[in-house]
Amino acid sequence: MKILSTPGWTDYELLDSGNCLRLERFGKYIVVRPDPQIIWKPSLDSEIWKNYDFLFNENGWLNKNKNFTKWKMIYKNISFFAKLSPFKHTGIFPEQHLQWDFIDRKIKETSRPVNVLNLFAYTGIASLIAAAAGASVTHVDASSPSITWAKENQSLSSLINKPIRWILDDAIKFVEREIRRGIKYDGIIMDPPVYGHGPSGEKWDFNKSFPILLESCRKVLSDSPIFIIINAYAISSSSIALENMLMDLNLGGVIESGELVIEQKDSNRLLSTGIYARWSK
Repeated sequence: MKILSTPGWTDYELLDSGNCLRLERFGKYIVVRPDPQIIWKPSLDSEIWKNYDFLFNENGWLNKNKNFTKWKMIYKNISFFAKLSPFKHTGIFPEQHLQWDFIDRKIKETSRPVNVLNLFAYTGIASLIAAAAGASVTHVDASSPSITWAKENQSLSSLINKPIRWILDDAIKFVEREIRRGIKYDGIIMDPPVYGHGPSGEKWDFNKSFPILLESCRKVLSDSPIFIIINAYAISSSSIALENMLMDLNLGGVIESGELVIEQKDSNRLLSTGIYARWSK
């Protein structure tokens, strides 16, 4: 098992954590959000925690900037909007930038056209990273608002001319159709939820649905695939389970698995945010 640990980047920092809360900086704005696993005490003085711009609680967002709900952020050559979504999220998972770097590197190391499938693709940062690196990308999500958000990020990043297909669909149904169409992919990215619904009410249950999806994904891999990435949040399975499932594909190559972790600023404290497993040549 391997920890992918990040201190953040210029536009993001975990400033403190404690009492089931995160104190974070997204761009120039300070955000306080709940995180039930944070059962330790905060490091910083309570007065510092009061200097937030946005706080999420049981009543939703407390917004000191009343008419301000989204703002621009940058990671390397990619720009995207942070927004105050209804479910405490901002559309950005900062720990994922180590996966973004992995995607960028693997595509640029490949001296041929690369076709990437991004499932449960949300606000599309990984899709934009892959497209900017030179890949053709198929971006699949079951939420129309998320796809609209991802397209806004594409425009903000000046990547309108890059080959990205935007697909509103259930992940399993889409991949099954790709099998029948004979479409192949060199890289697959997946961020499956614990539970969810497709656009037509299809039910998603990770423990039941993900093995079916992964087997279908095996059938759309090209003859010379370069990576598979699985990220998971708040599921009962461990990263070892994800690694074992990738081993079942019998692709050879290298498999890594472990935790996605954010380093707290000016501290030795680490915050685990999820698990991952990835395969590469």
